[in-house]
Amino acid sequence: MTIADEHAARSAMVDICRRMNGTGINQGNAGNLSLRHGDGFLITPSSLAYDVMQPEDIVAMAFDGTYVGRRPSSEWRFHRDILKNRPDIDVVLHCHSVYATTVACHHKAIPAFHYMVGLAGGTTIRCAAYATFGTQALSDAALTALEGRLACLLGQHGQISLGKTLEQAFHMATEVETLARLYVQVLTLGEPPILSDEEMERVIAQMKRMSYGFGPEPEGSNDVARPRAAG
Repeated sequence: MTIADEHAARSAMVDICRRMNGTGINQGNAGNLSLRHGDGFLITPSSLAYDVMQPEDIVAMAFDGTYVGRRPSSEWRFHRDILKNRPDIDVVLHCHSVYATTVACHHKAIPAFHYMVGLAGGTTIRCAAYATFGTQALSDAALTALEGRLACLLGQHGQISLGKTLEQAFHMATEVETLARLYVQVLTLGEPPILSDEEMERVIAQMKRMSYGFGPEPEGSNDVARPRAAG
């Protein structure tokens, strides 16, 4: 990655952080963001408000825990461990979105009450066991909850969403918050019916085939609609 490319990556991270607060999925100085970079990763600094954060404030870290620049986020351990153990993703986004955190405070997973739960890669969005913030115990719990998934809740804490790109991780975090809000509202009417594992397998396969929820669908992925021939 050239210096220009790295500066662009840092600028994109700052933009996502500000959008996290601007859209309401995060508040104040809470939350953090990382992006795989070279042999290590870039991560947001500790205790710096997003509205004053600049690209040069983003911290460069190695997987051995050493860093250059400002002090990294207190949650650097789970960012490092997720990126190290998940070569399929390049971005880790953590935020304290209100409804996802509400569900997490009850240590509840989000079940397949709605087919969009499948966007996270499974039949549920799991909730990790509670552990003190910034600890290896929290990182271990998050890795377990994220196995085979692109998102999880953190018990009495918040949510983590993953992606290949910054936009994908941001989109996933927004979807998780939307699903959590729907789930909280649905529960006011009682326990909802849950889609079967078999149906969710079909949903997830369909999502993968169509790149559903992650950007433009591949040509020919929609087997019903077809563009009309000219003339």
